[in-house]
Amino acid sequence: MNNNYYKLLNAIESKTAVLGVVGLGYVGLPLAVEMVKQGFRVVGIDLDAGKIDKIERGESYIHDIPSETLAAAMASGRFKPTTDYAVLSEIDAVSICVPTPLSENQDPDTSYIVTVVEQIKRYMKKGMLITLESTTYPGTTEELIQQELEKLGYVAGEDFFLCFSPERVDPSNSKFNTYNTPKVIGGTTKACLELGTALYSRYVQTVVPVSSPKVAEMSKLLENTFRSVNIAFVNEMAMMCDRMGIDIWEVIDAAKTKPFGFMPFYPGPGIGGHCIPLDPMYLSWKAKGFRFYSQFIELAQSTNDNMPYYVINKTSKILNEYAKSVKKSKILVLGMAYKPDIADLRESPGLAVYELFKDSGARVDYYDPYATSFREKSGGVVHSVSYELDKFKMYDCIVLVTNHSNLDYGAIAGLGVPIVDTRNAFRDYSLPHIYKIGHSVHPVNVEAAALIVG
Repeated sequence: MNNNYYKLLNAIESKTAVLGVVGLGYVGLPLAVEMVKQGFRVVGIDLDAGKIDKIERGESYIHDIPSETLAAAMASGRFKPTTDYAVLSEIDAVSICVPTPLSENQDPDTSYIVTVVEQIKRYMKKGMLITLESTTYPGTTEELIQQELEKLGYVAGEDFFLCFSPERVDPSNSKFNTYNTPKVIGGTTKACLELGTALYSRYVQTVVPVSSPKVAEMSKLLENTFRSVNIAFVNEMAMMCDRMGIDIWEVIDAAKTKPFGFMPFYPGPGIGGHCIPLDPMYLSWKAKGFRFYSQFIELAQSTNDNMPYYVINKTSKILNEYAKSVKKSKILVLGMAYKPDIADLRESPGLAVYELFKDSGARVDYYDPYATSFREKSGGVVHSVSYELDKFKMYDCIVLVTNHSNLDYGAIAGLGVPIVDTRNAFRDYSLPHIYKIGHSVHPVNVEAAALIVG
């Protein structure tokens, strides 16, 4: 170990190291706040000047970070948000938390990482610890960071230190947060891993060292590919049960009573968020470079991508029971965020459901108490309607996409409007006008249904 190693280790242990976080979104801002909370000086870098302004005012735009918590971090005097990459010259250890989306061709878009690396090459001081947290394919850390810095004559493990530690953020999870969620980390050398582990141990309760960045990168993809494949399987089972006249939700409730060898997954209108829809495709793309073609990943992606179409088709069948068609029907999409009780619209299946209804000629609105607007495919901004039950009653059909906990399901069920429930949110209301995915549509007596509701 050289002087750079011991100098940084001492700074970490004494909490005199200046830490940096690039990308102040769902991953980066909670990480930066936790670093400050544990006594470090932190510089946060984000090119969105609007975010920087909000942080400086103590106004949080991340659900899991209350404004009071952010204001306290700013009041400590140890958090400096900026749009200027030049501050990298002051930083001892930086965590990269930038987006890694997919291109239109479903290939990894690593342009954000590349941009950050170019700035690090320009401003980095010797002895810096660089940790990539952005989810990506195995090999990214070495290929896009290590090789680029070594072209300048730097040596990993001596002139700079490099790790990969995948983010594990679960928005709105009240139990697990940055501090108490175990953190996997892999370093390009023994010295890199030791420094990375030493640093993260200061603000993460449990750090799990692994033998290389590739193992850490692959672990993240395994976690979410596992979920994608199992969700796809239960989505297919839901469509099968629909055809067979069996209630998939009751089937799952029965199966999960087995105390071993079974883990419940639930069907839905599709998959959303930054991880599950994207991570498996990073892995599939990388595997093709080794002439390995993952049938499970591709099949799961296809099945999950098909769920919004299944929702549209089921809605069409239900409207037929009321002598109506999707075209020209007034449809309310209830919930637009990809999961309950947040405003996050990233890859939300609700967006696809909305566009498919619109393409089918429906007059479609949506209500979401958190996600109050979104930009539709044509470029226009769509705003949530207000929560007015009298107006909800005027729709031909309500399609529940997101089961927010603050929705009054009893009151909505009592409207008598046909409901397509994609989340089993109306499980407590056995009314003939409420239909679930994963359960067949039976002809209903509309007059009798109205009498029951009344």
